[in-house]
Amino acid sequence: MPRPVALITGPTSGLGAGFARRYARDGYDLVLVARDGARLEQLAAELRDEAGAAVEVIPADLACAPDRAKVADRLRAGVQVLVNNAGFGTSGEFWTADLAQLQAQLDVNVTAVMELTHAVLPSMVDAGAGTVINVASVAGLVPGRGSTYSASKAWVVSFSEGLANGLGGTGVGVHALCPGFVHTEFHARAGIDMAGTPSFLWLQVDDVVRDCLADVAAGKVVIVPGLQYKVLTTGGRLVPRNLVRAMTKAVGKGRGRT
Repeated sequence: MPRPVALITGPTSGLGAGFARRYARDGYDLVLVARDGARLEQLAAELRDEAGAAVEVIPADLACAPDRAKVADRLRAGVQVLVNNAGFGTSGEFWTADLAQLQAQLDVNVTAVMELTHAVLPSMVDAGAGTVINVASVAGLVPGRGSTYSASKAWVVSFSEGLANGLGGTGVGVHALCPGFVHTEFHARAGIDMAGTPSFLWLQVDDVVRDCLADVAAGKVVIVPGLQYKVLTTGGRLVPRNLVRAMTKAVGKGRGRT
């Protein structure tokens, strides 16, 4: 029997690397997609040695249409799991940020998620099985956490929920993972100062991946790891949005990020 295949975007660090290692341990072969070819090859060699996985690497910048098309072509050939993990935030304020950088952010966080999911679903529906995990964020569930980044993650949540409804009965699951602050390279790469963030708000990569896959197996569509973030997002739906914005500004530092 051939081993199942999982394609993961943005696997060279953080949650993407966590998903890659977990799926390799679970007996999957992998297709890894990221801009940094050297880090891709390093991770691929590690997973081949440690887990015996067959690993294909596709160096690609998902902000670029030709690279997205290259990855979409691979997905049309068929995989059992797609993890749309690649994404990035930026620091500064929206009105002073470089517009090209903001557009690149939307191309990776939104356009790539749409295009790659569109490419993979026909083969999954035909097979009557498949899993798509779209990495969103708590920022997409509560108002006031920046502007374009938060809006892009809100799109991912809504997109995933709509697809999950439409795919009911097909055997294909679509899920939106909405983590809070996770110990990864994300904030440093974005240039966002996280000093002073309460320690209880931080999550570990392996815990997020474990909780996500448990909720995927349970059929949950919107997945929020961590009790603290379950309380935050549930409370955010029950109180007025202006109060949530004020709390987010005080705790989550809504300024200084796009």
